[in-house]
Amino acid sequence: MSESVRESIVVTADVDTIMDVIADFDSYPDWQPDFKSVEVLSTDADGWATEVRFVLDAMIMTTTYTLAYSYTDNSMSWHLVEGAQVRTVDGNYTLDDLGDGQTRVTYTLEVDPTINVPGILKRKATKKIVDSALKGMKQRVEALV
Repeated sequence: MSESVRESIVVTADVDTIMDVIADFDSYPDWQPDFKSVEVLSTDADGWATEVRFVLDAMIMTTTYTLAYSYTDNSMSWHLVEGAQVRTVDGNYTLDDLGDGQTRVTYTLEVDPTINVPGILKRKATKKIVDSALKGMKQRVEALV
């Protein structure tokens, strides 16, 4: 059974600046310490990554997986293409302009490892990934503006 976590954070930056940071996959290991490596496998005609391979050191395991990405003006979504030790890695970032240079970033992540892990540990690991990503993204974005 998969575990889903949804959390939000307010960032002092506009939607475009935040989107540029969350779509810069090559820099993920700089602001998301659980990512050990990231490789963009394909991009669309505008240069946005459409398929990305990750090596993630999560609390309960280290795994390699590939995600497919799609974008709108204020969101980025992904789903699992293939992965070792995971059945599901699906999620999205949604960016809501709050005005006055503030944006609410909501991160939803659903993860289902293939290994037998108690639900409480799966949820804790998923929550750790989401918390770390939101805090790291906020720090990186606000350092740029």
